[in-house]
This record gives sequence, C-alpha cells and structure tokens, in this order.
Amino acid sequence: MKAIIKSFLFAALALTATVAISQDKPKSPPMTMSESFAGVDVTIDYNAPSARGRKLWGGLVPYGKVWRTGANGATKMTVSSDVEVEGQMLKAGTYSVFTIPSEESWTVIFNKVADQWGTGKYAESEDALRVEVTPVMADESTEVMTFMKADDSTIHFAWGKLKLPINVGPVK
Repeated sequence: MKAIIKSFLFAALALTATVAISQDKPKSPPMTMSESFAGVDVTIDYNAPSARGRKLWGGLVPYGKVWRTGANGATKMTVSSDVEVEGQMLKAGTYSVFTIPSEESWTVIFNKVADQWGTGKYAESEDALRVEVTPVMADESTEVMTFMKADDSTIHFAWGKLKLPINVGPVK
C-alpha cells in the first residue's frame, strides 16, 4: 500500500512540475521591436506565435478577415513623431495593429484604440490609417512570428514563408 501511495505522490509531483515548466514558457511570448527609421523611433510590442507545422495563411489565419497580427492582445505600434507609412501620414502616438490578409495583398490597419484583446472590440470607425501592402514569399521559413527592421525604411513582418514589407519614414 505504501508503494502505491508513493507512486501516486511521485506521479502527482511530476505532473505539477511539468505544468509549472509549461506555464513558465508561454506558447506566444511577448516580443518587442524597437528601431529608428530616419530619426523616427518605432516600437512594436506583440505576442509571437510559432508556426508549429500549421497551415498559417488561409488556415489558422483566414483570408479576408481582420486579424490581430499576433497572439493574445492586439499588437501595438508606437511612433515617436509623425511618420509616413506606405506614403501616407500617421500621427505620432500608439496604435493597435491589425491586418486583413489575402493572397495578393494585405490591408495593414493602425487603430486609435491601442489596448485591445484580439479582435473582439475592434471598430473600423477608430482606424487612424489603412494601407495596402504586397506580401512576398521567402525562401526560408520563419518559425516564430517576427517584426524586424529590414533597412532604413522598411519593417518586415515575417512568419512562415511570408514576409510583409511595410515602408516607414519621416513625413516629407
């Protein structure tokens, strides 16, 4: 009987340790990109999901629907001064970033309500700016969703074999 109780306690302890370890490492950890683009500081805060072998585009992320562009809370972008995004002006401030993916082009949305969870309370009437961007297929796959500075005027959103180049720069 003592052996059964010891086995049960050992199993319960192992399960508790496993749960604690898995809780320490979230599936979509918080990430930050903070870069300067020709004197404009841009910070993007997001939760980065992993592909984990899933079909991303047209699967996990449906085409034609507003997506929070990450996991958990909506991705947020802060710009230190007025900036041009794809040639259109966006005022200095903090915005939630949503996208509407399609196979040919993506709509990138900067919404004035910065703190949102998912898309549940997203309202198009609060959009500060919408721009169209053409995705490109990458040679190599990016496992963990990433925002990165590609050059002095381009942010790359990358996940799976897709890259979305978003042009940013000072107001001309």
